Amino acid sequence: MIPNLITILRLFLVPISVMLIVMREWQAAFFAFMLAGLSDAADGLIARHFDMKTELGAYLDPIADKTLLVSCFITLSIIGEIPAWLTITVVFRDLLIVGAVILCWVLEKPMPIRPLMISKINTTVQLLFIGAILCIHAYGLGMALSTVDLWERSAALVVAGLTLASALAYLAQWLRHLGPDQREDLF
Repeated sequence: MIPNLITILRLFLVPISVMLIVMREWQAAFFAFMLAGLSDAADGLIARHFDMKTELGAYLDPIADKTLLVSCFITLSIIGEIPAWLTITVVFRDLLIVGAVILCWVLEKPMPIRPLMISKINTTVQLLFIGAILCIHAYGLGMALSTVDLWERSAALVVAGLTLASALAYLAQWLRHLGPDQREDLF
């Protein structure tokens, strides 16, 4: 199906984006990241509009999103362009969710994977944050360095807050899914 092919192509943009960021080829990195973001919108739109939704697509799309975001967060953090504490927060949330899903499978109580609204908002804000960081480096935007620093600190706090809110929402959903018997085993 076409939407799944678009999603797979988005996965191939991840190492390209990371390589361009490491090389500090900011305009090309911004372009690759924006292409990946637009492909995310395109695959979903095509899947919904032409009734091409598949179970594979339901798994591939968030994998592609998280692969792109986590890779860019880690890379930008390693080269010192975003704070490490923010990257740790983002990666921790994703590992927490994956760990909870795996644990449910191990307990033979598989959990349906459906994004929560807070998670969709969180992903959108994370994409905008990375896109803005790349855009600032690519085009300067004519901002004074102090303005960029203030914006980045403020935006990082918003991203962290949404990331933590999303993590707590998934944790609550996971605990409800487990039921009282397994919750008692946790505590």
